[in-house]
Amino acid sequence: MDAVGLIRATRHALARTRHVQDIVAEAWQAQALAEAVGSHLAVNGPLELRSEARGLSEAGGRACRALRSPPAGRARATELTGVQDPRSALLDLGGLLGEVGIALVAVACGADEEMLYWQCVEAIDAADESSDRVRGLLRQLDARERLQPDIAANRPDVAAEPS
Repeated sequence: MDAVGLIRATRHALARTRHVQDIVAEAWQAQALAEAVGSHLAVNGPLELRSEARGLSEAGGRACRALRSPPAGRARATELTGVQDPRSALLDLGGLLGEVGIALVAVACGADEEMLYWQCVEAIDAADESSDRVRGLLRQLDARERLQPDIAANRPDVAAEPS
């Protein structure tokens, strides 16, 4: 499945959660997707994105470890088959990571257990780092398109300059 579909499925699942353990599980899913998208772009993406993409992959992996254990069931990230539109995938991933951060803040504020509180704080920091990496990748995509206008001309979401 393409990254955009997996990210949207995770956003939908996060929006439906009501229990603390489900929120933490969806936060783990989001970070596993960040790791997988970063890995995919590091191997298959444009050369100038690969270093930052590796950073995203590493940040997602650290975040998964901060959340300690994967959720029961399957990791959606294992279904990733490609990143057809890196810009859309990164924009959606950035939105998802922001939503994860907000959900984790709510869990941390209501945590009765100190261990859960600190787990959430670590995961919030990791989500911020992943978000920073996503923004860095988007900046690099913008710079790449400014340097190579023919790339922008082939994108349907960028209006072509009149000749």
